Amino acid sequence: MGDDVTSTPWWRDAVIYQLYIQSFADGDADGIGDIAGLRDRIPYLSALGIDAIWITPWFRSPLHDAGYDVADYRDIHPRYGSVAEARDLIGDCHAAGIRVVLDIVPNHTSSEHAWFVEALSSPPGSAARARYHFQPGRDDGQSPPNDWLSVFGGPAWTRVEDGEWYLHLFDSTQPDLNWDNEVVRSEFEDILRFWFDLGVDGFRIDVATALVKAPGLPDLGYPDGAFLADLTRPNHPHRDRDEVHDIYRSWRKLADSYDPPRTFAAEAWLDDAERLSRYVRPDELHTALNLYYLKSAWTAQSMRRAIDASVAATSSVGAPTTWGLSNHDVERVATRYGRADTRRRPGVSGTELGPVDERLGRRRARAAALLTLALPGSVYLYQGDELGLTDADVPEHARQDPIWIRSEGRRPGRDGARVPLPWTEDGSSFGFGDNGSWLPQPAGWGARAVSVQDGDDSSFLELYRTALALRRSHPALGGTGELHWGDAPGDDVLVFTREPGFACVVNFGSSPAPLPLRGSVLLSSDPGAVEGELPADGAVWLELGR
Repeated sequence: MGDDVTSTPWWRDAVIYQLYIQSFADGDADGIGDIAGLRDRIPYLSALGIDAIWITPWFRSPLHDAGYDVADYRDIHPRYGSVAEARDLIGDCHAAGIRVVLDIVPNHTSSEHAWFVEALSSPPGSAARARYHFQPGRDDGQSPPNDWLSVFGGPAWTRVEDGEWYLHLFDSTQPDLNWDNEVVRSEFEDILRFWFDLGVDGFRIDVATALVKAPGLPDLGYPDGAFLADLTRPNHPHRDRDEVHDIYRSWRKLADSYDPPRTFAAEAWLDDAERLSRYVRPDELHTALNLYYLKSAWTAQSMRRAIDASVAATSSVGAPTTWGLSNHDVERVATRYGRADTRRRPGVSGTELGPVDERLGRRRARAAALLTLALPGSVYLYQGDELGLTDADVPEHARQDPIWIRSEGRRPGRDGARVPLPWTEDGSSFGFGDNGSWLPQPAGWGARAVSVQDGDDSSFLELYRTALALRRSHPALGGTGELHWGDAPGDDVLVFTREPGFACVVNFGSSPAPLPLRGSVLLSSDPGAVEGELPADGAVWLELGR
C-alpha cells in the first residue's frame, strides 16, 4: 500500500467512502451492521472504484450517540466484532487497494469511560477530575458554572452528587476532556499509535475545533430561554481556539514517523476560510472536510462561491481541497436538493424546511455528483448517495438520535440519513442482513437497492461507477491541478475546464441551456439528454480536442 516517492500522496485526490458501520451490512443476523458484513461487501466497494473507507466509530461504547461516546478507544464494541477481526478487515481492504480511515473522538469520552467513572468517585480537585472540566456552580452551587449550551440542545453542564458540575458540549453522557492536561494529550497519542500499528491509514477527527476551551470558561451571553449553542461568533470560548493547533502539530509528527506516513482529516465547521486553512498548514493536519461546500445551495452563484473560496483557502497553505455533498450528520443530498430552499440551515429541520420533490432532488443529486467528482482534490462520498437514497421518514417511536431525545421532539434528528442500506429488492431487510434492521427501512426501499441498479446504465449506481472509473483514467481528472472557469450561456450555468482536454458544464436552471463548448460527451447526468443541449438540473463531462 506504500506510495511511490514520485507519485502524488494518496490523500490529495482520493475518493473516500464514508461507511456508517451499523447501517452498511449485517453479517451476523442481529439487525446491526458489523465488520463481518463489511468484509463481505469489499468486492462492492472495489467495483464502485473508491480509494479508501472512513469507518464511523466502532469502539466500545454504550451507544448513546451512535458510538461518538467512547468508553474504550482500544477495543471494539462486540456488536461490530473484535480487534482481531478489525486487523483482518484492514488486511483485506489493503489487498483490494482500499485504505482504511477511522473516526477518532478526542473532544469527549463516554460517561462510562474508566476515567470518568474514576472522576465521579474522586473528590473535587483530584487528578482524576482534572482530566475533565469539573467546576463549582454559581448561586451557592445551584446554577451551572457558565451559560454554555449543548450542541444537541439545553445546558452544557450536569451536576453530580457532591455539587460540582461537569461540562458536556454534546450529550450529558459525553463529558468533555480537559486538553490542558498533559495526561490527556499523552493518552491520545498512545491511542493513535495503537491503531496505526494495526495498519490503519489515518483518522477523521471528530469536532476537531473544540478541544481547547478559553481560560476561565467565560459566559457567551445567551439570552434567557436560549436552547441551542451558537458556534459562529468570533473569538469563541470553546470553538477554534488558537491553542488547538499545538495538539495537531504534535499529532502530525507522530503520523509522519510511520512509513508510509499516516493521515488526518479534520471535521471543522468553520465559515471563515482563512481560519479553516490553519488546520491544514504543512506541519498540521493533511485535509479538512469541506463543510462550506456541503452547506451551499443548489445555485450556480452559491456553488461557484464555495468552490472558489475553498480552493483559495487550501491552496494558500499548499493543501488539497476536499469535497462532499452529505454525511451522517446532515440530510441526504437528494432530500435537501428536492426542497425549494436548498441551503443547509443549522437549527432548522424537518417540516420547517418545506416539502421535498424527490424526483427533482435526485436529478440535482446526479448533476451534483458529476460536478463534485470533476473538481481537483479529494472527495468524500457518504454511503447510499451512490444509490440516490433520500432521507427515510423514521417513525417517532423508533428514533434514537440524542438530538431528538434532548429536544423532546422539537428537532427530528439525523436518523433519517442513517437507515440501513438496501442491497436487494425484497427480503426482511432488503438484503441488509437476515433478520431485520436496527432502524426501520421504509416501504419501497428495495426500489433503490444495489441489485436493482446493478447493470442499469441509467441508474445512480452505474453513474457513480462510470464517473469514478473516468476520474481514475482521464489525465485531467483526480489530482490537484487547477480548474479554469469558462464563459457560460446564462447565469444558471457553470463551465470549467481542466487540462488536458476536459470540461464540466452544469445547468442549475429550470430550463435547458445550449452547451457552450464543442466536444464529445464522456458522461451525462441525464441519459436522455439532447445532443448540444444541457437539460435543466443537469451536468455533462466533455472530452475536448487536445
